Amino acid sequence: MNNTNNHDERIAKMTFASVYPHYVAKAEKKGRTKEELHQVIEWLTGFDEQKLQEIIEKKLTFEQFFQQATLNPNAHLVTGVICGYRIEEIENPLTKQVRYLDKLVDELAKGRKMEKILRMA
Repeated sequence: MNNTNNHDERIAKMTFASVYPHYVAKAEKKGRTKEELHQVIEWLTGFDEQKLQEIIEKKLTFEQFFQQATLNPNAHLVTGVICGYRIEEIENPLTKQVRYLDKLVDELAKGRKMEKILRMA
């Protein structure tokens, strides 16, 4: 995959707080709830609602966000194309983790069943 260091650096420096409202809007626009979004984020990262709020208030970058996360052992099961990139082919670990999150939010917004999103079935 042709991924530039510049692209990876831009993702690393982006704050979770700047993207979070877009995640909420995307989910809610498609009839999903903020609680479902938080469930998806917690599944991937281990962050509960209180920790998420703290991350937002501190304006942590995605780099800091994922440094503090405990990635779900089944995160590697999140596959497919998001933002024009095939997740399985992304080499930069941080970029891959951010794309996992993007893909899960996308699946939520598309109405996928929660047990499928959370890789239970």
